[in-house]
Amino acid sequence: MLVPPGQGQRLLWLVGATLGFAALWVVMINARLKRHASGQRQAVASLAQEMLEADPVPLVLAEVEGRLVHANAAARRVLAADRATTLAGALREVLANPGPILFRMETRALAKGASVEDLVTRGGHLRISVHRSGADHFLWRIEKSADQPPREAEAQALPMLTLGRRDAVLFMNAAARDLVGERVRTLERLCATPLRPGEVNDIATPDGPLPCLVVAREGSAGRREIFLLPGVDGGLRPPDGWAFFDALPVPLLKLSAQGQIQLSNRPARELLGAESVAGATLGDVLEGLGRSITDWLGDAAAGRGTVHAEFLRVRRDDREVFVQVALNRTMEADEAVLIAVLSDATELKTLEAQFVQSQKMQAIGQLAGGVAHDFNNLLTAISGHCDLLLLRHDQGDPDFGDLMQINQNANRAAALVSQLLAYSRKQTLRPEVIDLRDTLADLTHLLNRLVGEKIALSLSHDPTLAAIRADKRQLEQVLMNLVVNSRDAMPMGGEIRIVTQNLTLTEPLCRDRAVVQPGRYVSVQVIDAGAGIAPDKLQKVFEPFFTTKRTGEGTGLGLSTAYGIVKQTGGFIFVDSTLGEGTCFQLLFPAYLGEVRHPSEAPRLATSETRGSGVVLLVEDEAPVRAFASRALQLRGFTVLEAESAEDALEILEDAALHVDVFVTDVVMPGIDGPGWVRRALTTRPEARVVFMSGYAEETFGDRQACIPHSVFLPKPFSLNELTETVQRQLM
Repeated sequence: MLVPPGQGQRLLWLVGATLGFAALWVVMINARLKRHASGQRQAVASLAQEMLEADPVPLVLAEVEGRLVHANAAARRVLAADRATTLAGALREVLANPGPILFRMETRALAKGASVEDLVTRGGHLRISVHRSGADHFLWRIEKSADQPPREAEAQALPMLTLGRRDAVLFMNAAARDLVGERVRTLERLCATPLRPGEVNDIATPDGPLPCLVVAREGSAGRREIFLLPGVDGGLRPPDGWAFFDALPVPLLKLSAQGQIQLSNRPARELLGAESVAGATLGDVLEGLGRSITDWLGDAAAGRGTVHAEFLRVRRDDREVFVQVALNRTMEADEAVLIAVLSDATELKTLEAQFVQSQKMQAIGQLAGGVAHDFNNLLTAISGHCDLLLLRHDQGDPDFGDLMQINQNANRAAALVSQLLAYSRKQTLRPEVIDLRDTLADLTHLLNRLVGEKIALSLSHDPTLAAIRADKRQLEQVLMNLVVNSRDAMPMGGEIRIVTQNLTLTEPLCRDRAVVQPGRYVSVQVIDAGAGIAPDKLQKVFEPFFTTKRTGEGTGLGLSTAYGIVKQTGGFIFVDSTLGEGTCFQLLFPAYLGEVRHPSEAPRLATSETRGSGVVLLVEDEAPVRAFASRALQLRGFTVLEAESAEDALEILEDAALHVDVFVTDVVMPGIDGPGWVRRALTTRPEARVVFMSGYAEETFGDRQACIPHSVFLPKPFSLNELTETVQRQLM
C-alpha cells in the first residue's frame, strides 16, 4: 500500500517523538533510582558512622595507603587522630615506629581478610586488629589491654620487663623503673652477668647491686616477660610478705627445708593438677629424680653450690606432665625456706622422648641387623642338620624327641630375631594384594585355639571391604599378637571382637604424634573388655621389652613387633584404653586402589617322596649352611655345584658347556654380593632362575631383587623342605 508523501513525513515525525519521550522517561527513572540508591548508601554510611562513633574503643577507617577516612570519638581523644592525616601519624604517640607494623598487618589483611597483633608499648600492652572493608579500605581497632587477666594486672605491682628476640628490653613497668632507677635498653645495663631465670641475680640499682629472684615467662612472638623479686635472698622478707605468690602468673611453691609445701600459687596448682597441695611434700606431687628428693632439698637448704634445676614428672593420673624445678634459698624467722620455680617441660620431654625412641630404634636395628645375619646362619645350620637327622629317625626312635626339641628351640630363637627385625623395620617384606576377610577366615581356627574356651572370638566385616597390599605372613603375626594380648587381659574370660571397615578421611588425622593424610583406608579393630591399660603406661606399650606381665610370662616384644610390621607396611596403629573397661587397638592400612588380580592355583609343592631334577649352583660363604643345603638338594635328586664366593661362582660359569637351571645364592657375602654376581651371570645365561637366601637383607634389597627376573627370596633360617620346595617351584 502506498502512503502519500506528506502523511509519511508526519508518521515518521510521530514515531521519532515517541521514542524521544521514552528515552527521556528512562533517563528520569534511572536518575531517580540512582538518587534513591545514593540516599540508601548515605543512610547506611550514616548509620555505620553512628555505630563507630559510639564505640568506646578507638576505631579508624583508612585507605590502603593509610590515609585517614574517618576516626571515631575515642580515636580522636586517645590517638589525636583529628590532627593527623595518616594512621601512622595518629599512632606515633603510642608507638615509636608504627610504619613497619601497619604495613605488615595491612599486607596480611589483604591476603587473609584480617590481622591481629599484641604489642608492648610505653604505656602498657596494646592490641591492634584490622579488618578489610571493601576493596580499598581497612577498619582498624586499637585497644589497650583491658582484657588483660586481673592476675596479670596485679602482677604489674612487681617489677616486670618485656624482652624481645635478642633480649632487647622493650618495656619496663613503673615498679621496674623505680627499682632500677631508669629506663634501660639492654640486659647488660640491668645485670653484669648473663641473666639466670629461676635463680637469684644481682640487679643494678642506684644503691648498688640488689639480689633479686628472676622469674621468666614465655610470651608471644618470641618475647619474654621477666619478673624481679627483690629481697628473696640475704634473709630479707619479700615485698608484702608472700603475697607476690598469687600475683605472679608463674608457677611457684614455697617449701620448708624438709620439702613440705607451705604455699603455692594458682599456676602451680594447675600444673600439678591439684586444687590444694597444702601439707603435702614435694615427693608426694613430683617424682623421677635419680637421687633422693630429700637429699636434693637438703643441699639446697644448706646453700651448697652443687644444686641445679632438675626435670621431674608430675604425679597425676589424667595425663603425663613434666616440669623443670629450680630451687632458691631464702631465710624466714632464722629458718631456711626454699622457693621452687616450676616450668612446664612436657613439650621438651616429649621431643626428647621422640629422639630417644628414634635412637633406640636405630640401635636395635643395627644390633638386630648385625646379629641376624650371623645368628640366622647358625640357626639354619642347626635346624638344617637336625632335619637331616630326622630323616633317619622316626617317631619310635629314642632320639626323635630330643631332635624335635632342638628343632623347636631353633625356631623359637629365629622368631626372636625376627621380632627384633620387625620392630626396627628391617625385615624383608614380601607384600601382596590381600583381602582381610579371607585372611581372617583362614586364621580363625588358629585364633580360636589361641584364645581358649573361656574367650569368645567374633568377627565383623564390612561387606564392601577394600583390599590392601601387605605381607600376609607378617600381618597374620600382628593379628595373633593383638589377640593374645586381649586374651591375657581377660583371665576370667570374655569376648574379643575383630571389626573391619572402610574408612575415608577428608582431612588429616593427628593422633599420638602421627599424622594420617586424607584418603581411603582399611581399618581393623581388635576390641576386648579386659583390665585396660593405665594412662601412664599407654604411651609405652609399643616400646621393646616393655611389658606389664610378670617375669617369664612375656618378652615385651609382641606389641613392638606389631608396631614395626604395621609401620613398615605403610600403615598406622593406635590404642585406646580405659582401666577396668577394656582396650581397642586400631590398625589403618592404605586401601589398594589398583586392579586386584586373583592368584592362579599354586603349583603342587614337593614332598619327601618327590624327586627333583636339574642343576643347581649353590653360592654360600658359610660352610655349615652350604653343607646342609647341598645335602638337602642332593637328597631330592638335584645336581649341586658349590661355590663359597661370588667370584668362584662366576669362574664356574665361564664354562660355556655347563648348563645351570637355578642359582641359589646368599645375599650378603664378602666381595661381590648376591644380586651383583647374579646380574653379571644373567647376561650370558638369561634363562636361569634365581633363589636369594638371607637372614638379613638391606632395605634396598627388595628394589634390587625386583629388577632381576624369575627371582624369589627365601629367608633364613629355612627348613629342608622349604629349601627344596622353593627350588622345585622355580623349575616349574
